[in-house]
Amino acid sequence: MMGEGQPVNPEDLKALKERMQLIAEADPTQYHNEFSLRRYLRAFKTVDAAFQAILKTNKWRENYGVKDLEQQPAIQNNLLKARVLNHRDITGRPVIYIPAKNHNSSERDIDELTKFIVYCLEKACQKCFEEVTDNLCIVFDLAEFSTSCMDYQLVKNLIWLLSKHYPERLGACLIINSPAIFSTIWPVIRAWLDENTSSKVFFVNSEEELCKYLIPDILPNDM
Repeated sequence: MMGEGQPVNPEDLKALKERMQLIAEADPTQYHNEFSLRRYLRAFKTVDAAFQAILKTNKWRENYGVKDLEQQPAIQNNLLKARVLNHRDITGRPVIYIPAKNHNSSERDIDELTKFIVYCLEKACQKCFEEVTDNLCIVFDLAEFSTSCMDYQLVKNLIWLLSKHYPERLGACLIINSPAIFSTIWPVIRAWLDENTSSKVFFVNSEEELCKYLIPDILPNDM
């Protein structure tokens, strides 16, 4: 919920708004709403750092062609790798569902797949009712997981995207159906996460536990 995020200093928010207003008046495509400005302030701490991060994100979005991703073959080629669900979790967050079994790290194009991940993040963010909740729930389903499914580079790319260009968007990351072998993999991933992000990762070991976060019936069975 909005209340989950750390409050930001009102003076900092005012200063960041004033800076962004000057930029957006010259170029309306640079505009970020107040919810976005708050997220950047929470993530990057100072007005200067938040302002620079927003400008970098705006430039990245333009260069990466974020608005036009839906038209690209990368999206159609990867539809079984992840899905933004129609239903939400119990706090109203949009849900991105990722079935690991549909992924093979030796048979993927990392650039294509990263574009697909950005596409999913965009779709999920567009589903946010920001006045209520402005963050997402990502579910990694490790049923039928094997080491060939593990893609360290893709995980690194997702962490980078969330930290640089979708700051404070991750509300919860649920890891379900985790096999014993994943316990040797998790410490590697855990080392790449800051404390704030790692505190949002939850290993869910039963349907009863899953019900604390979402209704299990919303998870697809056709992927």
